[in-house]
Amino acid sequence: MKLSSRFAGMALGGYEAAVTWRDTMNYAASVGDRHPLYFDDEAQTGIIAPPMYSVAFTWPISERLPEYIEDADFPLAVLQRQVHYREDLEFTRPIVPGERLHIEGCLAAIAPHPAGTSLTIRYDARDPQGGPVFTEHITGLLRGVDCEGEARGLESLPVRRKSAGQGDVLWSSRVEIDPLCPFIYDGCTRIHFPIHTSKKFAHGVGLPDIILQGTATLAFAVREITQREAAPEKVRAIACRFNSMVFPGDSISVQLLGQETQDNERHLYFRVLDDRGKFPIQDGYVRALL
Repeated sequence: MKLSSRFAGMALGGYEAAVTWRDTMNYAASVGDRHPLYFDDEAQTGIIAPPMYSVAFTWPISERLPEYIEDADFPLAVLQRQVHYREDLEFTRPIVPGERLHIEGCLAAIAPHPAGTSLTIRYDARDPQGGPVFTEHITGLLRGVDCEGEARGLESLPVRRKSAGQGDVLWSSRVEIDPLCPFIYDGCTRIHFPIHTSKKFAHGVGLPDIILQGTATLAFAVREITQREAAPEKVRAIACRFNSMVFPGDSISVQLLGQETQDNERHLYFRVLDDRGKFPIQDGYVRALL
């Protein structure tokens, strides 16, 4: 199975929908994030969406990606081999319930990878006035898919910043993953994929059990960081590399590895450790205004 890098840069069909308070509250509830900014709609400042809600807003495109690819020559079968590998989010401002957002997408980059081919999709969210709200880059690893041609589009991807020194763990916060968590996240976010809720499907692809959604693991990590280090309304970037799986009933530890202050911003570096000594999330990063 092959994918040509010539498809890098190809536009996807657009998508538009309203951000509702019910959806943003449900997202926060799905990962147990009780921050009042997500729930207290009587507050003078109103409420905002959790930063990670953006992945639920763009999911309707990712879920039906073949419908948004208009080039008849694109080998749609390669998409069935896709595993979520990286997540990069950048925010101009918080997402606010009640507004309507328009999404434009494209296949931003295609490149060879030792395990197959990496495919990065870019989504740009804008308000009705055309103002930017957030940009998401989702990188999937197409396992066993050969890349035809040289890498294309990598220069357009976000610069993946790493701490100058990641030595001792500054703090660690333990999170218990309830066995029902994948089902709650599925229902509250509408991010549906059977590998997270169907044992039959998971066993059929060689897994011992269903697995927690990668974006749920990341949302738990962001929850811990915004509780301790950065106000949610000031978050301007979130990024990570997904490295291993989390299973229902597992315990994970969110570990802050480094922090830097520069140009009125805080740069926070983290990872997620499980009880088996593996790191479901590495290269974790949050950028927030002071």
